[in-house]
Amino acid sequence: MLERPSSLQQPSAPDGLPPEQRRWAILAIFTALSMASLDTAIANIALPAIAADLRTSPADVIWVVNVYQIALVATVLPLGALGEIAGHARIYLIGLALFTLASFACACAWSLESLLVARTLQGLGGAGLMSVNGALVRFVYPSKLMGRGFGYNALVVATATTLGPTVASAILALGPWPWLFAINVPIGVLAIAIGLKTLPATPRATHRFDFLGAALASGCLGFFIIGLSSAGHDAHIGLVIIALAAAIAFGWLSMRRHAGHPAPMLPIDLFRRPLFALSAATAVCSFTVQGLAFVSLPFYFEHVLHRSQVETGLFMTPWPLIVGIMAPIAGRLSDRYAPGMLGGIGLVILGVGMVLLATLPANPTVTDIVWRMIVCGAGFGFFQAPNLKALMSSAPPERSGSASSIIATARLTGQTLGASLTALCFGLAGTEGATIALALGAGFAAVGSLMSFMRLAVGRG
Repeated sequence: MLERPSSLQQPSAPDGLPPEQRRWAILAIFTALSMASLDTAIANIALPAIAADLRTSPADVIWVVNVYQIALVATVLPLGALGEIAGHARIYLIGLALFTLASFACACAWSLESLLVARTLQGLGGAGLMSVNGALVRFVYPSKLMGRGFGYNALVVATATTLGPTVASAILALGPWPWLFAINVPIGVLAIAIGLKTLPATPRATHRFDFLGAALASGCLGFFIIGLSSAGHDAHIGLVIIALAAAIAFGWLSMRRHAGHPAPMLPIDLFRRPLFALSAATAVCSFTVQGLAFVSLPFYFEHVLHRSQVETGLFMTPWPLIVGIMAPIAGRLSDRYAPGMLGGIGLVILGVGMVLLATLPANPTVTDIVWRMIVCGAGFGFFQAPNLKALMSSAPPERSGSASSIIATARLTGQTLGASLTALCFGLAGTEGATIALALGAGFAAVGSLMSFMRLAVGRG
């Protein structure tokens, strides 16, 4: 029998930090978050240079991205649960330290194998950051400003996503690819120094960490992402089935082990809360839409419209740029209005934008493309911050770590599902698959908006 968590070591947590400490704590949190968010875009841009320098094939060098993602998604739930026991700030700082050290190891890598080991460790560090990011924002901001805090959180991610390719290209123009990873080291050290003094102490659960339960949860999510990714890369159907079957088996064993436990590693207790479950489901839908669009549109712009890579990059920029503008606005509104309503409106706008993209004229002008991308970015940005607030506020404070880790899990699951569905669309319809993928994204947005509006009937959200 697992030991049941009882009371927290601290009777209650203060409602946010004092303004001066809050500013420094948020600086540490957002610096690390931007670093981790930039890393994915930077790694993608660096793949050709890494393959040439390490004399490896394009197919093999893709593992530089894959091992990071697998390590992150497989450990984000256990680390979120560990944050509830050891303290969210401690997990965040350890994750940041590991991410920084692993970045240095990536810069010093002398072979593909050494780089893959370093990237795996970097993924573990990234999981430490992502798993408790939402929980720390919840405890840094007072409840009346929580929506604003998550709006700024979404702004940081959107800005890093927008600037990632540009930053990577600029660094590669000045030096070799190891510089892309080395730049994380001084930034990480600075964020650690600030975080050690300013991150809040949070309530801690008294139960012990369940290592076997963590292994089962990691196996469930790891095999699930491997299965979805394999399906999107034309892997043998037998391998896809084996991976997904293993994910189901690990998930079943994890639920059996934590049956009746108030703090299960796979947070079934949180999913019994209708507001939390609907918020998580809408998050998966929104990131599936984003995955469908971000994977299909570059192929559409380059192969159908015969645009250059530079033009394609410019066409993709308005989406995350507008997200960065809209997210703080929506975050402030969510402190006054129901996140379910705001999120539903945002997903309706996103769905309209996807329909507009799917029905682009045969020879669209730059304006035709850009204003449609702006509509999508506005809808996505209007949804994100209110939904983050709904997810975190619908979980009790002592379960903030698991709720925070679900945010990262929903994002990675949605993006992976979107990429896999896009690959399926291309496999079935060739270059016309981009239009099908965009239309499919509109369908996911419609389902997500319906679930978001349903939150109005189940409680304040």
